[in-house]
Amino acid sequence: MAANIRIVLKSGKDQSLMRKHPWVFSGAIKKMYGNPAEGDLVDVYNNKDEFLATGHYQPGSIAVRVLSFLPTEINEEFWFQRINDAYQYRKNLGLTDSMDTNVYRLTHAEGDNLPGLIVDNYDGNMVIQVHSAGIYRNLEMIKKVLLKVMEKQILSIFDKSETTMPHKGPFNVKNRHLMGDHTQGIVKESGLHFKVNWVEGQKTGFFIDQRENRKLVMQLASGRQVLNMFSYTGGFSVYALAGGAQTVHSVDSSTTAIDLLNENIQLNFKDANHQAFSVDAFKYFDISNNLYDFIILDPPAFAKHQNVLHNALQGYKRLNQQALERIQPGGILFTFSCSQVVSKENFRKSVFVAAANAGRNVRILYQLSQPIDHPVNIYHPEGEYLKGLVLYVE
Repeated sequence: MAANIRIVLKSGKDQSLMRKHPWVFSGAIKKMYGNPAEGDLVDVYNNKDEFLATGHYQPGSIAVRVLSFLPTEINEEFWFQRINDAYQYRKNLGLTDSMDTNVYRLTHAEGDNLPGLIVDNYDGNMVIQVHSAGIYRNLEMIKKVLLKVMEKQILSIFDKSETTMPHKGPFNVKNRHLMGDHTQGIVKESGLHFKVNWVEGQKTGFFIDQRENRKLVMQLASGRQVLNMFSYTGGFSVYALAGGAQTVHSVDSSTTAIDLLNENIQLNFKDANHQAFSVDAFKYFDISNNLYDFIILDPPAFAKHQNVLHNALQGYKRLNQQALERIQPGGILFTFSCSQVVSKENFRKSVFVAAANAGRNVRILYQLSQPIDHPVNIYHPEGEYLKGLVLYVE
């Protein structure tokens, strides 16, 4: 086996790796012995020539995504151990054999010590999203390991990395099936049914990370008039109706999402007091005079990079202020941010300003995050990307 390219860090720049943070930033690098291609394996050393980690190299701010803090050969055995660990973790928590839920995240990148690799399981249909060239170059081996770990549970494997893979290397990344040809299916979550199209839908097809938060909506929605903004294919809407909501209005700018939302309503209810509106969320607040006593705000990421953070925080403030101006006394607001660069503190501050501007008294009922199949590596706090607040509005 050829030796990995060696990267040496500047003096004092090894502290984050000593604390097991899985990223090496380009500014910390003193010297590279060789010219690594995107996705090559590299060994990282401190300025005293002491080994620190092995990982995948990539151009850009995050120069190395760490795979191991011990000298390790990155081979099929390595991938099997990591992916099997992720599977066993979910099995031990009751996710893999649930009678009520057959959709879950199998690997969650840094949260499962597999930086750059997302795998979601839709009742045996595996959808992969790759976020690094190193993972992409190992896809065939990862496919082989998935089949070994999951045995006969896998029906298809779809690589949906066209929009998530960094386009800096010589990779012509196209979404494609690695096994089978399934493009959609009906999955079960908490006993409810959802049609998912993982080929054409957003992310991997369904927002699995909101599963536990949808359950909370179901618990609190009884008898209420609910507005589900950025409804996508209706996850929160279906749970609200299942919880006994009096009415549910769903709003999304995508007509395709609205069509699938209406199918999901029909999958679960013979008769439901539900209306869907295909319109931009901000515009809906401008043109609608409806008042609600339960509003859900689950927008797409307003900020994917630090340089647009200010604009994102202004967007969250405006959106939450509009919602708070439309919610009746005694109402409940579920509000979320899925932007990794938006901290919990910044998000709460935006909502605080929105409440003050709207002149409403607000109590925090719950502080929400992502579920157990989206674990956060304690050494990588950036992995806690989903932030949510449940507010009681007076």
